[in-house]
Amino acid sequence: MDYRTERDSMGEVKVPVEAFYGASTQRAVDNFPVSGLRVDRRIIWAFGLLKGSAAEVSGADGFVDGDKAEAIRQAADEVMSGDLDVQFPVDVFQTGSGTSSNTNSNEVIAYRATQLLGGESGSKLVHPNDDVNFGQSSNDTFPTAMHVAAVDALRQDLIPALVQLGESLEAKAAEFAGVVKSGRTHLMDAVPVTLGQEFSGYAAQIRKGAERVEKVIPELEELPLGGTATGTGINCPEGFAAKVIAVMAERTGYSFREAANHFEAQAAKDAIVNASGSLKTVAVSLFKIANDLRWLSSGPVTAIAEIKLPALQPGSSIMPAKVNPVIPEMAMQVAAQVMGNDTAVAWGGANGNFELNVMMPMMARNLGESISLLAAACRLMAEKCVDGIKADAERARHLLEKNVIVVTALNPHIGYDNGSIAAKEAFASGRTVREVVLEMGLMSEEEIDKALDLKRMTEGGVG
Repeated sequence: MDYRTERDSMGEVKVPVEAFYGASTQRAVDNFPVSGLRVDRRIIWAFGLLKGSAAEVSGADGFVDGDKAEAIRQAADEVMSGDLDVQFPVDVFQTGSGTSSNTNSNEVIAYRATQLLGGESGSKLVHPNDDVNFGQSSNDTFPTAMHVAAVDALRQDLIPALVQLGESLEAKAAEFAGVVKSGRTHLMDAVPVTLGQEFSGYAAQIRKGAERVEKVIPELEELPLGGTATGTGINCPEGFAAKVIAVMAERTGYSFREAANHFEAQAAKDAIVNASGSLKTVAVSLFKIANDLRWLSSGPVTAIAEIKLPALQPGSSIMPAKVNPVIPEMAMQVAAQVMGNDTAVAWGGANGNFELNVMMPMMARNLGESISLLAAACRLMAEKCVDGIKADAERARHLLEKNVIVVTALNPHIGYDNGSIAAKEAFASGRTVREVVLEMGLMSEEEIDKALDLKRMTEGGVG
């Protein structure tokens, strides 16, 4: 590989000749060969949006030469589009402020803007610090990029996926409204429910999850830009950040606004912690639903088997014809990963020291991954699992008829103690509760038929 020599305040650095970045980025590449994971594409996109919007304002207000500002904006648009992704090689596990990613953005955009102006590559005709980074600091740009990326990912990916899964579950709730089956509490037989009622609960969980995610977005739309190094706004002209944020809002359609308190916005990342917490709650819901679907489809001969999941692939390399609930299992693993990510985000949020949080790249990475994983898992759950679920109404009724806990509906007529005696006798003898209660002479056939109307039992009240 051919190299060129770049210089910064610490001396000379060899940089690949084809690289658009400079010494600062190369030092980060050399210092952080940690995971091989680069900063998330949406963070890069957010930096492009931020730097281009800042150039538009700095050029219009005369802080940066107009031609330079236009070239910066054009180069930043290329960053947003992904055309320059190869020029962002810094590992996600880097300096805790995200400074390396900010300087990476500055260097790449300055290099490309210099090219667009016809300047000699690497000449810094457009300066990464003085021009591209005008009025900014890594300490307010990286947390701004975190928020922007999160808002976009939630709006574009996760919320639509949650809506899709919720609608799929609601459709099944309607389809299965007439399928009466055993309820189960503590994994033990309980009074009847309909399969539709179970699925309506799942749909409500996902719908509430989408609502919880929606509620965290306004907090994320409050951007730290304008606080610069420590929250005081040093070197940032008055009103500059608000104008830049207004441009960002106009370009995206999101309701971005400047932070009400820049010291909170940079020293703490509570909005990110809160957002991650909402994702954890969604993950808990997803796990519960996926696990229930596994149980309800288990067997299909020796277990519950009240529903049938779509058969997607062979389930064993040794047992012929075995088919496993692979999509719910995938979703459960995603949920576990999101819960783990949230723990790291929470601990990262706790490590805001004085005027700056120093765990931001990790927090951004985990939040972004959680959003991406949940969005993919919800879409797949809807398309490859829920939409294809079939109910086995005959199996459900067969199991329900053997369920001695239906005696609960007779409590108002024969009392709890007599009901307990009848249920135990029915279970021990293999007979139905109806047969035992009639034998005990506690109710007439007409009375017991009315009280043990299984569908009526799912509707509440006294039979």
